[in-house]
Amino acid sequence: MKHFVGANRGQTTFMPYDLEEWLPQDHLARFTVEIVDKLDFTRIYAQYRGTGTAAYDRWYCREKQDLK
Repeated sequence: MKHFVGANRGQTTFMPYDLEEWLPQDHLARFTVEIVDKLDFTRIYAQYRGTGTAAYDRWYCREKQDLK
């Protein structure tokens, strides 16, 4: 993967949360996380130029929106 900030699902924020405690087992966000983890983004990453500071992976950002 080129120059992306990695996802850290264990990271806490000013509003701490633990995915395992925060969401019910059957919540759609859990399914989304599983699917995103299985996708192959090799072709997308190959097109990324990687200039400047590290970018947040767009799929990671989308995943964070789904958890809200």
